[in-house]
Amino acid sequence: MKIAIAQINPTIGDLLLNAQIILEAAQRAASSGARLLLTPELSLCGYPPRDLLLNPSFLEAMGITLQNLAQDLPPNLAVLVGTVEPNLEASITGGKTLFNSMALLEDGKVKQIFHKRLLPTYDVFDERRYFEAGLQANYFTLDNIDIGVTICEDLWNDEEFWGKRSYTVNPIADLAILGVDLIVNLSASPYTVGKQQFRETMLRHSAVRFQQPMIYANQVGGNDDLIFDGRSFALNRQGEVICRTRGFDTDLVVVEFDEVQRDFQLGSVAPVYESEDEEIWQALVLGVRDYARKCRFSKVVLGLSGGIDSAIVAAIAAAALGKENVLGVLMPSPYSSEHSISDAVALAENLGIKTNLLPIGELMQGFDQTLGDLFAGTEFGLAEENIQSRIRGNLLMGIANKFGYLLLSTGNKSEMAVGYCTLYGDMNGGLAVIADVPKTCVYSLCQWLNRDREIIPQNVLTKAPSAELKPGQVDQDSLPPYEILDDILQRLIHNHQSAAQIVAAGHDPVIVDRVIQMVARAEFKRRQAPPGLKITDRAFGTGWRMPIASNWVGVKNTYQTKSIATPTLVCWDGQNADSI
Repeated sequence: MKIAIAQINPTIGDLLLNAQIILEAAQRAASSGARLLLTPELSLCGYPPRDLLLNPSFLEAMGITLQNLAQDLPPNLAVLVGTVEPNLEASITGGKTLFNSMALLEDGKVKQIFHKRLLPTYDVFDERRYFEAGLQANYFTLDNIDIGVTICEDLWNDEEFWGKRSYTVNPIADLAILGVDLIVNLSASPYTVGKQQFRETMLRHSAVRFQQPMIYANQVGGNDDLIFDGRSFALNRQGEVICRTRGFDTDLVVVEFDEVQRDFQLGSVAPVYESEDEEIWQALVLGVRDYARKCRFSKVVLGLSGGIDSAIVAAIAAAALGKENVLGVLMPSPYSSEHSISDAVALAENLGIKTNLLPIGELMQGFDQTLGDLFAGTEFGLAEENIQSRIRGNLLMGIANKFGYLLLSTGNKSEMAVGYCTLYGDMNGGLAVIADVPKTCVYSLCQWLNRDREIIPQNVLTKAPSAELKPGQVDQDSLPPYEILDDILQRLIHNHQSAAQIVAAGHDPVIVDRVIQMVARAEFKRRQAPPGLKITDRAFGTGWRMPIASNWVGVKNTYQTKSIATPTLVCWDGQNADSI
């Protein structure tokens, strides 16, 4: 039996387009001799549909589209399609009104329906908001082959692999007990750095433990802040990868199941990426391309400061949308250095993108005059510095509005974490491209991008980073060195380490305490930031749910006994309401 994997890029809510994509994949699969076609989780509506699932007309249209798709499919091809099914017993049992389901389509009909059994509620997932968990092990028989069906999270509860159970059941073990011949998993698994290696390791363990050949079919594409990397694959009983699709791209591959050996034959195996930088680059390019396309933008604009953050964002945008569709705006102030302009111009020439020069000195003077009486008798400080950023933000928004461009903001994760950014200034934008990329990773990405030729000017890589909002300013006037800051943030945000643990790892207690306070105070800014592309397991996006007004004293250094007894309000206040 030949089984085809359709690694598709659905658009959330576009039922007709997604059905057409599935139909075209089915026609290709049938022409290659496939008997079964696999599509990802919720492939008909796209993942995650979120509160579209609360709209009855959307659900009704999905059901009609599924029936029509079944009638249009090629003969002699069975297709598994991700959809939503009503829970008809919800009014009696009190459960959720929907199931996250896979529909088996064949001979013009919906032959069987299978419900997802494990519903995640961590990180970006909130499936119990909408769905009831399925209770039955899912399988069907096709040409005398018993095929077990699992949906995404159903794979992620092997207690031997994890050393614990997160759910009461293990759907893979249940299917193995039933004696199915192979197991398929239909996923919409968002990308994070290193996740593919983890997936393959986890499934290898299950394949070997249960002696089950397995196919993992994943969604690809960008949907809002989430990026789906695809990289579907198949494993034989020995846990060997016998097929792998391309990463960050649509694909269709065919795997052959040997009915005598009861195992998969070797197929095409796409290579793994050579480095994390290459993987992250591909993810960000796809994220920008799909966000723009699915939001119906064809061109983007961004501010070019001559710094490293705007440089990498411009490079990503040019790769995603084409150099002719990227506009870089240079907005020097009287405090800008000569190299801020020359470096930005050199970058634009290397990328081949268009630029505009809009000096802001006169606009700054206008603000100074207007606010002169009110600000009289006060010292130059953050308020005046932030006005510069907000002037630039207004200019960029004006250009975006006038010409229908998508404004890309250029702040990195390190800045977002500690609030080293200006609301209604450099935080303006429709998409924050590198908001989940730490500063040290930005440097690494640029060096990787320059591996064959200079794209990011060398001076951008070597000069001290600076917001240039006052004479001689550098980031390290306000922040620890980025290699120190990023390590503290990694331990705090990703590893959930306490202040005492971070200090024990070798960091200065004063710096640790200050960074923790800055992270807490900046929450009000992050809540107002544009969506940022997620590439790590802990991003400041839909999976980050922190209060703004909080009085949790545990953010203080717990190794200092006195700090535990001294409550400290960690929400922002007037004095720290905004940083650069």
